[in-house]
Amino acid sequence: MPVTMLDREQPRATDGARGDGGALPLTLAVPAAVLAGVALLLAFPPYGMWPLAPVGVALLAAAAHRRRLRAGAGLGFLTGVALFAPLLEWTNLHTGYLPWALLSLLQAAYLALLGAATAWVSPLADRHRAAWPLLTGVLWVAQEALRDRTPFGGFPWGRLAFSQDTSPLLRLAALGGAPLVTFAVAVAGGILVAVAWRDWRRAPGQWRPVAGLTAALVALLAAGPAVPAEVRGAGGTVTVAIVQGNVPRLGLDFNAQRQAVLNNHVDATLELAERVTEGGQPRPDLVVWPENSSDIDPLRNPGAGERIAQAADAIGAPILVGAVLAGPEPGQVRNVGLLWRPGAGVDLDQTYVKRHPVPFAEYVPLRSVARMVSSQVDRVSSDFVPGDRPGVVDAGAAVLGDVICFEVAYDGIVRDTVTGGAQLLVVQTNNATFDVAEARQQLAMVRLRAVEHGRAALMASTVGVSGFISPDGRVDGATGFNTAAVVVRQMELGNGRTPATTAGVWPEVALTALAVAALVGAAVLRRRREVAPG
Repeated sequence: MPVTMLDREQPRATDGARGDGGALPLTLAVPAAVLAGVALLLAFPPYGMWPLAPVGVALLAAAAHRRRLRAGAGLGFLTGVALFAPLLEWTNLHTGYLPWALLSLLQAAYLALLGAATAWVSPLADRHRAAWPLLTGVLWVAQEALRDRTPFGGFPWGRLAFSQDTSPLLRLAALGGAPLVTFAVAVAGGILVAVAWRDWRRAPGQWRPVAGLTAALVALLAAGPAVPAEVRGAGGTVTVAIVQGNVPRLGLDFNAQRQAVLNNHVDATLELAERVTEGGQPRPDLVVWPENSSDIDPLRNPGAGERIAQAADAIGAPILVGAVLAGPEPGQVRNVGLLWRPGAGVDLDQTYVKRHPVPFAEYVPLRSVARMVSSQVDRVSSDFVPGDRPGVVDAGAAVLGDVICFEVAYDGIVRDTVTGGAQLLVVQTNNATFDVAEARQQLAMVRLRAVEHGRAALMASTVGVSGFISPDGRVDGATGFNTAAVVVRQMELGNGRTPATTAGVWPEVALTALAVAALVGAAVLRRRREVAPG
């Protein structure tokens, strides 16, 4: 009888509780773990091969199955390094290799925990083979729930859900947000490994579980497109202009070019105003400038304020400006979305202060300790302080849900704007210190958020990629990278809530609780087998 590769080492009476018996040989498991990371990497933008995400999940699950905990952790770590080191390569473009290496290794450590957990629940997967996909799904959700929050507020980059921006599974975000999409991808991977591990050709009738699991995979992929994707409670339309002013040159020293960056965005808006006056372009109801479009505090620098006012008065529409404001205390600054109205100036009642500054980039926690690792931390000379209110900005023509840069990766920060009344999602970002891969990864997150909350969305970047996103996740008017551009589109406004918006964090809580229950159940099963006679 032919034997599948995954069944070759499987004994009849070994569950993995006392060793690596029945696991893949290390000569296969190690390459499988590395290939798992590569497959996961290729699923994300800019590659966009989303079907490889379940393949990567399956390879790691197969590699860690029936391993000792340390071996499972080691294999998970290999997967993590193979995924995160190239995925986060954009972090070393202008800061050196140390921050990139430390961040990549930290993120890989969470996949090490996942590998250990996968090894730990092996007895449950062996006892109830049909449960293997569900075990895989809940463990991935639990791993991401932990990684998204720790340390210093977490770093959700590289979630399985963010690899599915062109996948039929994307629409599941409307039902349970990013955690449900991650769960679906991981379940699909669990189905693949469960089918591959079992030699269904050995005995009559063994094809039935395989056929059932295969049908489940097909049904899962078909479920996504069946989820409606539309503006929830549509409430009219609004014409929006994104101004991507570009910077003189990429890199961290774009801050040294602050006046030039501001001038770029003012001049592009003035040119748009000329086209409107000449009748070649409809007048926008709102203009959105990106994060860091004015790193000169316009509330303290009269020249900067006058230039922004000039642009707003010329275009005859409010401008959402990405600005850096001094204070509130000496040595502190704030990253804000500032609404500037034509003829009236800045509206301080409609100002959003970024709630989740990036640790070691916008502020330095444990600065004295971090300085021992690298003196580069002192390049962050002033700490950004977080705001305390969701980014709900009433621009008149529309109520905006404003989030700034990496905040789009955090479920709760985006949801808070929608539950606060946002009709349109706006992501202000600055990609001048990164590259086009990072920009496209971020755009994938915006696409998921649009579907998740049934809202049209946009991303405005200093250098690209900027674009408009419909509530079904389609991108329109995407700009090039490291170019100047102005894009104008009409967008639908939404007022209702999707099931995901209503449920909030509870789908993730429920799936994580199931993961904890699985870990406890595996402990009980292992204990019983250890004390069993013989």
